[in-house]
Amino acid sequence: MSQGYPVTAQPYVHGHTSGHTTVVMTTTSQVKQTRDWSSGLFACFDDITTCLCGTFCGLCLECQVAMKMGEHCCVPICVPGAIITMRATMRERHHIEGGILNDCCMSYCCGPCVLCQVARELKHTGEWQIN
Repeated sequence: MSQGYPVTAQPYVHGHTSGHTTVVMTTTSQVKQTRDWSSGLFACFDDITTCLCGTFCGLCLECQVAMKMGEHCCVPICVPGAIITMRATMRERHHIEGGILNDCCMSYCCGPCVLCQVARELKHTGEWQIN
């Protein structure tokens, strides 16, 4: 046990024989720091090109976002609620504040804005290389 884990011996009784069992206890002190989105939900003027694409050709942008996130480009076409999944994945991947209920509500009420926000976040994190 050279990894520095605390070890304690606990007595036990099995039938008529008594002995000791070794318990290895580990602690994880890694607390994930969460952050906010790099841009707000309605911050379309931060990236007007993405906003226009999301407004007038949302499915094209959604397919691009899926590919930039490592998914097949047909995910938005074949998977109902794909934008919810992509937003939740982005949040988890980059430790962004929020929860699945918020992802669902935002995607249902403001789908194009959520799509643009995820695209902006991909650009912010460098996953979407701008040529």
